[in-house]
Amino acid sequence: TGCDYLTISPKLLGDLAKDTVKLTPALTVKDAQASNLEKLHLEERDFRWLHNEDQMAVKKLSDGIRKFAVDAVKLEKMLK
Repeated sequence: TGCDYLTISPKLLGDLAKDTVKLTPALTVKDAQASNLEKLHLEERDFRWLHNEDQMAVKKLSDGIRKFAVDAVKLEKMLK
């Protein structure tokens, strides 16, 4: 649940480290469970089909993966 990896610039990391603002969750498990929204149950194959049918989603996901890979290489070089 959630995001395993994010690309965050060193400047933003520094800004976040200095920030002392208290964060409050915008969505909680309790709120989600109490929601009246229709639940969507998808098998993986159905999700993949729906995703593949959405050209913008496919383009944005592949673009994001490529950019993440480039940033990962940059980070490795910075850490050496």
